[in-house]
Amino acid sequence: MKKLKLKQTIASTLVLAVALGGGSAAFADGKDRDNGHERHENREKDKDRSKDWKEEKRGDKHDDDDLKLDFDDLKGSDVEWALKYIASLASKRVFEGYEDGSFKPRNTITRIEAITAAVRLMGLRDQAESDQEKNTKLNFKDADKIPGWAVGYVSVALENDLFTESDDMVQPSKPADRLWATILLVKAMKLDAEAKAKVNTKLSFKDAKQIPAGAVGYVAVAVEKGLIDGFEDNTFRPNTPVTRAQLAALLDRTDTQIPDKDPNTAVGKVAGTVSQNTLVLDQNGTLKTYVLHPDAFVYRNGSKVNASALQNGDTVKLRSYNNTVVFIEVTKAAEADRTLLTTGFFDSMTLNKEGRIATITVTTNVNGSVQKSTYQVASNVSIQGDVNKLVPPTVVELKGKDKTVQSIVIK
Repeated sequence: MKKLKLKQTIASTLVLAVALGGGSAAFADGKDRDNGHERHENREKDKDRSKDWKEEKRGDKHDDDDLKLDFDDLKGSDVEWALKYIASLASKRVFEGYEDGSFKPRNTITRIEAITAAVRLMGLRDQAESDQEKNTKLNFKDADKIPGWAVGYVSVALENDLFTESDDMVQPSKPADRLWATILLVKAMKLDAEAKAKVNTKLSFKDAKQIPAGAVGYVAVAVEKGLIDGFEDNTFRPNTPVTRAQLAALLDRTDTQIPDKDPNTAVGKVAGTVSQNTLVLDQNGTLKTYVLHPDAFVYRNGSKVNASALQNGDTVKLRSYNNTVVFIEVTKAAEADRTLLTTGFFDSMTLNKEGRIATITVTTNVNGSVQKSTYQVASNVSIQGDVNKLVPPTVVELKGKDKTVQSIVIK
């Protein structure tokens, strides 16, 4: 897919929110591809990861930026399952790739990345990147380990109670595991009070004892809200780090939990067919026309397809930039057309015990090949024309639905 050339920055407001919600979904269906190969093994790797995130973040600042929805390193069954999620988030500038054309889907997410995501989720990105916040003096023991670009995010996170009273370190380069990220998510969604009220909840996970007592309520709320679930073996695996591919799935699958106020996002039903890169959506009875980018990423029935594959009646969610659609996901495919309409030569029919037509058989010529087809006939079938002419080879037109004839027109 070619790069989509865009000249401005799209502000990201949803990130972690959605973050680990549905994490379960990604994991419970066997999509947990992290085998530990990409985990940080030493401090130097942690520094490299922090540098990577900083470089990715800088991409938002380029005046002549490229919106890239396909990445060079999304190859292999362990990451290809996340293609749609990654493209979806990249289309919103929520979760992007790197200047070298990679996405690094197998890399784990660090705590500073998650904190940044949570702050953006809360719509506080501009505040976090303001000079006032960036110059804040932080009192954490490891304040000197926090990257300069992230100081404002940590400051805003503190102001919005994303840390607990006992937190005296940020540990910015530490991988964000499922439990830590779940707690952060619940706090970012302002569900802290609910979590504390559920501290005595009995969790059903087989490894529930690995979840500290003070965190039980947060997991309970996340599960209750459908934000996260367990693995197929009914474990929660609280200490399992989250990879970039997994986070993409978690972010996208939890998208429905957060009201989408992004003016660049629209939903509706496809009206007609795509013509000359133009898509018409029926939005609650109002028709609106959208212009598609020639390289728009279109996802339907589990596969990336051409825009021409969109069907009349498909329910879609699209994202655009400057009124040019760059991403489309079919959230509900249109039902297959079950209309029966055929014209052929009458061959034979059978009657039921009431003497009514039960089945009718006609022959048709398809590409030089004679085919004989038999159809069920509705008990209240409508017959138009002279019934006495219903003998071979009279031409008849059959109309109906679901292979059941509801009308017979005798020509």
